Amino acid sequence: MHWIDWLIAIVPVCFVLYIAVYSRRYVRGVVDFLAAGRVAGRYVITAGDLTAGLSVITLVALVESKYQVGYALTFWEYLTVPVGIIMGLTGYCVYRFRETRSLSMGQFLEMRYNRPFRIVAATLRTISEMITNAIGPAVAANFFIYFLGLPHSVTLWGINLPTFALVVGLSLSMCMVVLWPGGRISLLISDAFQGIVSYPIFVVIAGYIFLNFGWYDTIGPVMMDRVDGESFINPFDIEKLRDFNIFALFVTILGSILNRASWIGNDTTNCGRTPHEQKMGAIVGTWRSLYSGLMLLLVAVMVIAVMTHEKFAATSHGIRQELSEQVASEVVDDAIHRQELQGAIKSIPVQRHQIGVDAPLSREHGIDTVYMDVAYDSLGGTPEGNLQFQTFKTLYHQMMLPVALKNLLPTGLLGLFCLLMIMLLISTDDSRVFNASSTIVQDIIVPFLKEPLSPEKHVLWLRLSSLSVCVFFFVVSIFFIQIDYIIMFTTIMTAVWLGGAGPIMIFGLYSRFGNTVGAFCSLFFGSGLSICGLFLQRNWAERVYPWLELKGWVEPVGGLLHTVSSPFQPYVVWEMNAVKFPINSYELYFLSMVSGVAAYVIGTALTQRQPYNLDRLLHRGEYDVAHEYKEPFKWTLGNACKKLIGITPEYSLGDRIIAWSVFGYAIVYKFGFCFLGVLVWNWISPWPSEWWSSYFFITSLCVTGILGIVSTFWFLVGGVIDLRQLFVDLAARIDDPLDNGMVEDHVSLTDKAAFKARGIEIKEEE
Repeated sequence: MHWIDWLIAIVPVCFVLYIAVYSRRYVRGVVDFLAAGRVAGRYVITAGDLTAGLSVITLVALVESKYQVGYALTFWEYLTVPVGIIMGLTGYCVYRFRETRSLSMGQFLEMRYNRPFRIVAATLRTISEMITNAIGPAVAANFFIYFLGLPHSVTLWGINLPTFALVVGLSLSMCMVVLWPGGRISLLISDAFQGIVSYPIFVVIAGYIFLNFGWYDTIGPVMMDRVDGESFINPFDIEKLRDFNIFALFVTILGSILNRASWIGNDTTNCGRTPHEQKMGAIVGTWRSLYSGLMLLLVAVMVIAVMTHEKFAATSHGIRQELSEQVASEVVDDAIHRQELQGAIKSIPVQRHQIGVDAPLSREHGIDTVYMDVAYDSLGGTPEGNLQFQTFKTLYHQMMLPVALKNLLPTGLLGLFCLLMIMLLISTDDSRVFNASSTIVQDIIVPFLKEPLSPEKHVLWLRLSSLSVCVFFFVVSIFFIQIDYIIMFTTIMTAVWLGGAGPIMIFGLYSRFGNTVGAFCSLFFGSGLSICGLFLQRNWAERVYPWLELKGWVEPVGGLLHTVSSPFQPYVVWEMNAVKFPINSYELYFLSMVSGVAAYVIGTALTQRQPYNLDRLLHRGEYDVAHEYKEPFKWTLGNACKKLIGITPEYSLGDRIIAWSVFGYAIVYKFGFCFLGVLVWNWISPWPSEWWSSYFFITSLCVTGILGIVSTFWFLVGGVIDLRQLFVDLAARIDDPLDNGMVEDHVSLTDKAAFKARGIEIKEEE
């Protein structure tokens, strides 16, 4: 990069680290460190969530998946719109969890179930979360190595050190600089600042791509040049797509509903100054994500166009050659074998594909196919070689993005993109480290304590736990081998918790039905199935398939898998494969969720003797010690519509405008007009591919771009105002030492003292 790019990238990052250290003065107790004192406003929450939710690994994973399926599935993703909007507008799970006033999810689990379950569930969740998130620094480190063109090893003081380890260590060190001083306060302030800065960068990058890569002469033709059944642009011609298909989308929607609350508790979901403000943060977040999603999508289609269109053939050939050489250097340890592979790759000629002249591209026969064939011929054939080839293939597709961007972006924009990636790296790593470390202390260590820690010692334990999690992330990043799509890996790894967590959280927040036996059954069967699937995926090429081959079971097991999946083909296809486990992560996740729900219901139905006291958990009625609960208004013919979109007496005029605007854009325009209207039209008279190209250009780029620019200014102003107010409220907050996450008799220490002062009896729960 040019020195201008380095200046653009480094100066704002230094300011972010400074304000994180500055926030230390506002930490007076455990609630400050864990939940930013519960005084955050909606725009700070939503701006912070933007950068905490986005990450380097998110962008890499999106490009990796879109490179396989293109734009077509985007149409069916409109099915998620009403689900997400209704959950946001009604405050589904978020509002009720804030009503529990829990500092962590584990505190909620102990109040709803019991202490042993809190410890077991928190341990399982933390293991799942930490291993999943530990690949974040690994993918990010690889991204920067390939993006900046760094060597895979460097010599310092005569010692040969892997660049990968140095970059991972540097990223986690910056993470600790943010985390150590103020915990959630540092995270919220620094993430909000990064979110505010990120919006203009999104606009600049999206504008550059939009102006320099024409839709109708470049992107559109590339998307339309696919074989039947694998269209990148026609959503009614995608039945042959594998992995990222309609079934995966169905599982995503089901999981978003069932596991809405399963990661809740150690993020900003307990930072809002009131349950209503927490809910509004989720609602305005709908507008927040417009431009970030557009920018990510534009980057993805730009890479697809450059790597496919004939006019970029020379550029894409250079990118593939550089990419393959770097990946081979990383994957193949034997020097002679590595040189043979690199030599074979260099002999590959420039791949020129003429749209309309040559046969359309497909999953099996694309421009990258010759590179994969050469790599397999050199690496595959043995269990160890198959694993090596799978690693090569995975890194090839993941690192295509940084190598392509390095060769495409001009000076200045290269620095801006590097700045964006560094900020996303910091904000994501620190949030994930903090989430895991706070769970370890709050839900695994604190429940064993007989006496509360002093606020100072409690905060110190949280800081030391963050440091230990950073060390864990470093170790896993160094030794972990990624052999599947990022989204597939994170899906099955998080399913270790999510497979059984859904009914535990949903029934726990919304129903008097449900007890500890049902919760344990859900974990055993739901999460247990995911663990078995994860083991098979990770050991298939080296151990499981060779064992089946040795026993002569390859054909019988393959026949069984084909028979079971045949009713669901072509969307679910289980075929025996020597390299990859036949059942993908989405399919395993679905089976786990179904098992978890069934186990929870059956286990509870057989053992529950009395309904749970839900009013006490949610601080309603006589248990409303903080005076936060608002009586729900009664259903009438006049307010039915308002009730359906979540409007309550707490809403101000501005809140109502926001709620109605979100409803109008998402439900009326996106789902009603862009999805249902177009769906009916195509059932009557199917569109040609050219019409679909224009449809996506208008709906995904033009309309979203205009709304994204408006929301950029909106959140810039709102974020600055809320940040200022956050400092004022933190300075005025009075800490309660009892509010530390400890639970006795199924209530927090703070509630127990308040109930006792009011003469409220605490009855023993089942």
